[in-house]
Amino acid sequence: MAWLDRDGVSLFYDEADGADTLFLFVHGIACDHTYLKPQFEYFARLGHRVVSVDLRGHGQSDAPECDYTMGLFADDLAWMCGQLGLEKPVVVGHSLGGEISLALAVASPDLPSAVVLMDSTIMPPQWRTESMRPFIDSLRTPDYSDELRKYFLRLFLPTDDQGRKERILEAASKTPSHVVASAWMEGFFDYDTAAAAAACTVPILYIDAGTPNTNLARFSELCPQLVIGRTVGAGHFIQLEVPDQVNPMIERFLEVSKV
Repeated sequence: MAWLDRDGVSLFYDEADGADTLFLFVHGIACDHTYLKPQFEYFARLGHRVVSVDLRGHGQSDAPECDYTMGLFADDLAWMCGQLGLEKPVVVGHSLGGEISLALAVASPDLPSAVVLMDSTIMPPQWRTESMRPFIDSLRTPDYSDELRKYFLRLFLPTDDQGRKERILEAASKTPSHVVASAWMEGFFDYDTAAAAAACTVPILYIDAGTPNTNLARFSELCPQLVIGRTVGAGHFIQLEVPDQVNPMIERFLEVSKV
């Protein structure tokens, strides 16, 4: 585990060496690198080099006062890849991390060999987008921790692990207000995911949890190389709840895509 300093901002990462395909793991909003631990450990055991990051504003990375945009997150990742000598990684992102992974693939098309999005928000229904406005406004109030916890409560199924659920809720409520408000505003209202989907040229896998986050039909139209998978019996945190479904999907996707 280590940090990189980018213009005075410390960015945390964890890494395991390996000789085969390189993986870069990107967590979602109000989460950290440990939220992809099942994938990190699984692919490390198979002999792959794996790197998992804490995005700026999250986990053990610094949280400066700034606009938390998809472009900034993606630029941080591209910079970290350069610093660490990461060439042609498979970039795997959960939730907002998937949106950031897509932004990275568009901004730096020669960097990733493929991208994997897990229950990310790509071209959501209009009602879903508009429902976020009052929630994002609430994140700028003194009650933001409670509002964040209430929002995260909706991301689970009754069958999800209850101990894990409580740990996620507790951690999410501690994420700085300025980080989550800015990143969610950008992710839902300012970043054009349709344009990003149309511009993506690398192999791409979307693993759906059945939530109303993404217009998969439109996504497929704009991005013909898109492959879609679907998990069963888990809420939003599929990579933690059902890694036995998620990890083989990623493996098979890379096999058929010849990555």
